[in-house]
Amino acid sequence: MIMAALSWTGVYPAATTQFTEDLCVDYDATAGVQDALIRDGVDGLILLGTCGENNSLEPDEKRAILDRARSAVGGRVPVVAGVSELTTKRAVAFARDAESLGVDGLMLLPAMVYVPTEEELYTHFKSVADATSLPIMLYNNPPAYRVSISARVLKKLADIPNIVAVKESAPDPRRFTDLINEFGDRYVLMAGLDDVALEGMILGAHGWVSGLTSAFPQESVALIKALQRGDIAEARRIYRWFMPLLHLDAEHDLVQSIKLAEQIMGRGSERVRLPRLPLAGERRAQVTAMVEKAAATRPI
Repeated sequence: MIMAALSWTGVYPAATTQFTEDLCVDYDATAGVQDALIRDGVDGLILLGTCGENNSLEPDEKRAILDRARSAVGGRVPVVAGVSELTTKRAVAFARDAESLGVDGLMLLPAMVYVPTEEELYTHFKSVADATSLPIMLYNNPPAYRVSISARVLKKLADIPNIVAVKESAPDPRRFTDLINEFGDRYVLMAGLDDVALEGMILGAHGWVSGLTSAFPQESVALIKALQRGDIAEARRIYRWFMPLLHLDAEHDLVQSIKLAEQIMGRGSERVRLPRLPLAGERRAQVTAMVEKAAATRPI
């Protein structure tokens, strides 16, 4: 078992899955990415999230990545596994397997493709939660998944003890205040959209599930540490430097952009699996210029 303390605080990068030239999973490189992030001071890891290209992986590949994480992470930080499946039955099976493979928590998404009613969304989440003893963070991302986890759904889920957190990736930071006003401390809130992360943290989020941390982990850690010690000016200084890149997290090609940034910074490869393609042409040049400018002006 990995069994690190899962406090839902600090920086949890959504780690990427690395591929070989023929687009097989590169398990050694994937483990290397995880190790490097830990050594740079992150507080936990999200595996098999959007940036981990969950839905481009075969079931046995997902399980192999989690199995390898036991030795790669070695209990240094908690590991949270994304649960992103087409059906509730598959989500239940994967949640059980992830628990048996020793992860510390789950990040649970709505069922992919199908847009559920609120009752269907509640039933999906409850079914997975009932199948595992692991703590669960729900992932709310209306722009990407076409459904919002409403306060009504969260109220119905409130009596399920292992649903403990919400990764909030709605682009409107007012939702942090609305959820705290509605539920108090019942749910731990995590900032989930990079370019409203500081706003979310100031408004009550406990931690940050981040995409661009994969390319610039030291700055992400420094930003959160500044907040934790009450140095808003320093946090704002780092955030303003970071913001052009953080906006990439809100675009549909965020995975390609983040992996290109990783490659430029010597932290990984830009290779992605179909249906994604690596950035090309003007877009690739634009993102490259942004990353290179950030690298040349690093604030710490």
